[in-house]
Formats: sequence, C-alpha cells, structure tokens
Amino acid sequence: MATPLSDISLSPLKTIAVVGLGTMGTGITEVLARAGREVVGIDISEAAAARCVAALESSTARAVERGRLTQRERTDVLARVRTSTDLVAAADADLVVEVAPESYETKQQILRELDGIVRPGAILATGTNALSVTRLAADSAHPERVLGLHFFNPAQAMRLVEIVASVLTAPQAVEAVTDLALELGKEPVAVGDRPGFVADGLLFGYLNQAAAMYEGRYASREDIDAAMRLGCGLPMGPLALLDLIGVDTARTVLEAMYAESRDRLHAPAPILKQLSEAGLTGRKAGRGFYTYEAPGSGTVVRDALTPPAGDVLAPGRPVRSVGVAGSGTMASGIAEVFAKAGYEVVLAARSAEKAQAAKARIGKSLSRSVDKGRLTAEAAAQTLDRITATGSLDDFAEVDLAVEAVAEDLAVKQQLFAALDKVCKPGAILATTTSSLPVVACARATSRPHEVIGMHFFNPAPAMKLVEVVRTVLTEDDVHATVREVCVRIRKHAVDCGDRAGFIVNALLFPYLNNAVKMVQDHYASLDDIDAAMKLGGGYPMGPFELLDVVGLDVSLAIEKVLHREFRDPGLAPAPLLEHLVAAGCLGRKTGRGFREYARR
Repeated sequence: MATPLSDISLSPLKTIAVVGLGTMGTGITEVLARAGREVVGIDISEAAAARCVAALESSTARAVERGRLTQRERTDVLARVRTSTDLVAAADADLVVEVAPESYETKQQILRELDGIVRPGAILATGTNALSVTRLAADSAHPERVLGLHFFNPAQAMRLVEIVASVLTAPQAVEAVTDLALELGKEPVAVGDRPGFVADGLLFGYLNQAAAMYEGRYASREDIDAAMRLGCGLPMGPLALLDLIGVDTARTVLEAMYAESRDRLHAPAPILKQLSEAGLTGRKAGRGFYTYEAPGSGTVVRDALTPPAGDVLAPGRPVRSVGVAGSGTMASGIAEVFAKAGYEVVLAARSAEKAQAAKARIGKSLSRSVDKGRLTAEAAAQTLDRITATGSLDDFAEVDLAVEAVAEDLAVKQQLFAALDKVCKPGAILATTTSSLPVVACARATSRPHEVIGMHFFNPAPAMKLVEVVRTVLTEDDVHATVREVCVRIRKHAVDCGDRAGFIVNALLFPYLNNAVKMVQDHYASLDDIDAAMKLGGGYPMGPFELLDVVGLDVSLAIEKVLHREFRDPGLAPAPLLEHLVAAGCLGRKTGRGFREYARR
C-alpha cells in the first residue's frame, strides 16, 4: 500500500539517518550535525563507524583551532551524532540518506529493509551519482517517498546538492528535502533522473576523454593536467581529479552513462578498467594515474613516469628578435608578452595604421598594469619602445622567430606562411598560433616545413600562463627546443602535444560545452542550473553557457566542426541548438545575445 502524500511531512527534517559511513557519508554526517540535526550514522562495519567518529572529532577540533567553532559548539555537534551497525537505528528518522557503494543490489536491499523499519512519513534518499533513482524507487514498497540527494565531495565544502525526483516521487518529499538543503547552506538544483545528472553527466565525459588522451600517449599526464588548469582555470587537472574521485568509481559512473546514452564518449576508456582491476584506484590506494606518498594521501611522489626536473632537450637556436603578424587582440597580447620579456618585437599588420592601432592597444594594456602596481612606468615605457609597428612583412627579414596570429582561416594562414617563407632569413623559426587547424598544413606552404611549429597562446595572452607547443611530424628537435626555451623566458608554462585538432585544451573543453548545449536542447535542465552545477559542483570558474557566450558561439561552432571532422565521432557532432543560434546571428556577448541576452554598450 502506498504512503498517503499527507503522511510525508513538510515540517523540518530534524532526525536524519546516514547509511554508509565512508568519506561521503562522514562528510554528510558532519554537515547535518553542524546544522543542528540529530544524526544516526549507520554502517555494517564497526571499524567504518569508528573512523567516522574519529574523523568528526578531528575535523571539529581543527574548526575550534581556526576559530570557526567554540569548544561548547564542538561538544554539542559531537553529542548530536550516534552510530550503529543496525538499520533498525533509523526507525525514528525523518529522512534517511543512503550513501552505500554504487550497486543496484546493495542499494535496493537497503531500501527494501528500510521500508519495514522507518515510519510512514519518512523520506528515503539515495546518494547515487550513477544509478537510476527511478529503478531504485520502483523496487521500494513506497516509491513516492524515494528521491535522489546527491552531495559533492567534500560535502563540508561543496555547496551544490542535486535533488533528483523520479516520475514516482511525491512533490512534498522534494519540497522538504529542498528546504533542508537551503538550511544546510547548500545550493539545491532540481534535475531529472539520468546517470550522472547534471554535474557528473558533464564532468565524467570530459574525464573519460582525458583518460583516453593519456592512454593514446598523445600527451603526458602532467601536461594534460597542467593544460586544463592553466588553460581553463580549473582547480585540478582531469587525471588528478580521477585519482581523487577514484578510478573505479569513475568507471562505474561511465558504465551507467554509456548504458543509457550509447554515446562513445561515455564508453569507459580501457585504461580505467586496467587500473581498477589492478587495484590502482587513485589516492585511496596510493596509486592511480599518479603515485602518492601513502594510501589516502594527496601528496604526489616521483615514479617511473615523472619527467626529469629540467627539460632534456636538444640545444636550441638563439632568439633575440621576434616578429608578430596580426593586429587583433591576440596578436597585440603576444607582442606585449615578448616585449615584456626583453625581446625586440616587430608587429606587422595589413597596414601601418592597423599596426599603430595594435601598438596603441598594447600601450593601454601596459598603462593598466602600471595603475594596478604590476609594472613601473619606466618598465612600461621600455616595453613599448621595444615594439616596432609596421605595415609590411618585409620588416621580418632579420627576426629569429616569426609568430602568426591572424584569422583562424587555413587559406589565409597558408598565404601568410608562404610570404613569411620568402621574407624571413634562413634559420628563422615560423610559428602559428592556431587553436584548431593543422599546423602541418601551414608548414607545407613553406620551403622549410621542418622549421614550422605551433605556439597556441590563450586569451588574454599577457595573463594566461599556458602555451601549447605543437610539433608536426616534420618539426626538427632544435626548433622544438628553441620554442620551449622561449616559453621559459616569457614566463609561460609550455605543454607538448601532437598536431591534431583541438590539441589538449580545446579537444577536452569543447565536447564538454557541446554536451551542455545538448542538455538544454533536450530540456533536461536550465541554463542557470547547469551553470550553477558546474561552478558549485565542479569548481569551474564559469558555467558552460557563460563561457560559450564569452568565447563566441560562432567560434565554438567552428572548433566543434573541426573536432567532428577530425575524429569522425558522432558524439562530437555540434548540437543543432548551437547551429541554430549561430545561423540566427546570436553569437554571444559580442552581438548582445547568445544563450543569454546582454546590455549593449
């Protein structure tokens, strides 16, 4: 017999049972107890229950030391928590949150047992991030009181809570749990029932692609992680994050996502299975993609895959002067970076007027740095004096390194490289800043393809630390070594990658953005909820739709088309909604309307 909806109380949920006292269960227990709730922690393992209590004692003691709790408050928090190894201890709970291992069999058994223990008005919440809440609820005698309550790790710090209602869930249950989340100081986001929900649904596809990129030996683990931290402002690189989450957990989530979507991007990379079955599950095991000081430690130690402390490269070529071709934001930013580092810079545009305008833009940028105390007025003046603005490529005749920063159009770039080939002296290195086009196609437009390389700066170039250094199959070792040395001198972090679409950052970033568009297109979640989920649950500096509007929907679409054409994966096909917005001229902030509308300046 179903629970009458009136039995599901909207009064505050005061007594809460947490079933499963691992890392997440312990974190949820602390959050609840510190918010004044009576908490019953339940685990079949007495050792797990003891570890939970010890962790609470330790974390609350640290809170007292840091002035975040008084000793009296700490005593009260600890007094509100009791533990048990018997589910019967949940009998008086208003809400039960299970965070048992990700297994239908395990979770369904717990929910069935709870059906015969808790009172009729109690709410049962599953903390799953990979399994179907509907399937779990359907196995309960009272499916209308079952929902998903997905906290993020560490529960004490992460503000996002995803609340997952199945088609069977009573609205009163959703309302009561939403109110609880707000009282806990969390940001509740209502999502539909599909594996991964919003945050993990977007996050794990990206993590999976990063694992596959590493497995394919496209780039080192260190370079993949550094690229995403420095190029996207993420708090952790994807492989380090997989180690933190648990490689086995990630594999479970991806298996569930793939079972529903049949999207190859969700099919777990084979390396996840290999590491899982070898017991190399990440930090908790002391080894995963990286090696750690001890099981449970976050301190990475050197292993056989750790690169040498200093780059072991072929001797490079001397670089004293640099030519930058282009007059846009990227070209002026790159010229500023080189000039600040002491290089003599020739900034060439299609006309002397455009070149002077670009130099004036650099002058304004330097003035802002002076105003903010980052640069002295004297250093700014010296930097600007090192830049010669010109309307002719002929002034590149004596540069040691020529950097192309013109429109992202292969025909335009090839024409420019053919011109650079004729103008630049023998031995000069030619570099393209392309973010998505084949570097080798630019190289083949010259008589010196062995001296052509990619230097993908990120916008704004003066602020962003990352440069993707892209070797083609023809690039000589000393050319690569020279560019790496130059990156050190201009204080950029160089990562090495091969010549394929998207390199590291865009190849991982844009499928994630595309999948976010598909979520909205499918009416799964709103723009605001998806942006909030990724900022609060993933630690992203911007939500995907904020970022798309900043980058430009036309630019994003062009990159996604290049990725789809290169890898031929149906999952990489641009979302039709993105194509429609671009066709309508809704390109983001620059046009005043993209996924959102903006006030015109």
